Amino acid sequence: MDTQKKRLWSVAILIMSIGTSNSSGFDVMEEEAWEMVGKKGNQFVVNDKPFYVNGFNTYWLMVFAADESTRGKVTEVFQQASSVGLTVCRTWAFNDGQWRALQKSPGVYDEDVFKALDFVVSEAKKFKIRLILSLTNNWEAYGGKAQYVKWGKAAGLNLTSDDDFFSHSTLRTYYKAHVKSVLNRVNTFTNMTYKDDPTIFAWELMNEPRCTTDPSGDKLQSWIQEMAYYIKSMDAKHLVEIGTEGFYGPSAPERAQFNPNSYATQVGTDFIRNHQTLGVDFASVHIYADSWISQTISDAHIEFTKSWMEAHIEDAEKYLGMPVIFAEFGVSAKDQGFNSSFRDTMFNTVYKTLLNSTKRGGSGGGTLMWQLFPEGTDYMDDGYALVLSKSPSISNIISLHSTRLAIFNSVCSMKCKWGCKKKNALDTFLYHDEL
Repeated sequence: MDTQKKRLWSVAILIMSIGTSNSSGFDVMEEEAWEMVGKKGNQFVVNDKPFYVNGFNTYWLMVFAADESTRGKVTEVFQQASSVGLTVCRTWAFNDGQWRALQKSPGVYDEDVFKALDFVVSEAKKFKIRLILSLTNNWEAYGGKAQYVKWGKAAGLNLTSDDDFFSHSTLRTYYKAHVKSVLNRVNTFTNMTYKDDPTIFAWELMNEPRCTTDPSGDKLQSWIQEMAYYIKSMDAKHLVEIGTEGFYGPSAPERAQFNPNSYATQVGTDFIRNHQTLGVDFASVHIYADSWISQTISDAHIEFTKSWMEAHIEDAEKYLGMPVIFAEFGVSAKDQGFNSSFRDTMFNTVYKTLLNSTKRGGSGGGTLMWQLFPEGTDYMDDGYALVLSKSPSISNIISLHSTRLAIFNSVCSMKCKWGCKKKNALDTFLYHDEL
């Protein structure tokens, strides 16, 4: 354990020893009951205590779990994530009509693949990792809206665009049937229905929804309203998020200055309007300076990332009254001028910006790096993959951030309103130095 980590845990022990008028107390190490994640105002809570997220993406877990020869990689990635304190994983709960499909055709499922998803959920719980389960894709990988349109055409529907997924009543019905199947699935490993399982942090409507055929945003907004309400009608316990990238749209033209480019205003999403939808519990934002601005590494990427995050945290507080998770961020090793030092700087920037919100009880709810891989899966690397054993500097940065959040999460119950002596001791240590 390095010197900085030792100091953190020393402070954790110090904080535990400080008296407080709040009777709840805390113990960084204590075993909490496995309860559902909820939210109070603009913060996530578990057992009435704050729950700030340091997490990761590994989208392919279900597909790997479906094959006995690769199933062990699921356990490996959870074990490695747990070893650096990561507590939330975002992964796919869909594979539409593709190789090793979960949903082979509308409403028809491969039971072996569903059992693989069961395994992913049960294995996550063993490592105290919660899951954000995404329910379909905007992109063609793993099927997504394009596959739903193919199914519709095969059924004789008159469809002219993949964006008809959002508006055609039959395709909406297909999607809702999938949602119902997943939410009501009884896990064959735990015998628990998904919609009752606290291992699931949240449902995500779609990975990176866009509707470029309607830049006004009305078509996508209607779909979000219907689907968020539909999920909540079946499952009022779990949180729901949309899965958007965070682009500002027509409802907030003054915020368009924060978009990475002018095209971002034309993709049919509208960050503030979308997240004011009834049934949506928290906001999602992605960060890809290297694909949105320039694939050549530069300081502009760092500047954009900081302003992008701060703008969305401010909007989540001012207009939405909800937490925001930066659900994908990373740096591709394929970028021109890439070096590990720049990646370290990017991660530190993301984590520091998040902690600046945490310090004041703001809307910054957490971050999910893209993406964590175990050893032996390099052939699937899109450039962003991180294998912790091969990236010691990033591993240390992630671990330090996890430790800081774990201590903060254990300060006291929400009833304390951050007013106890433990909070003062924590502030003194966690935020006086630069990351």
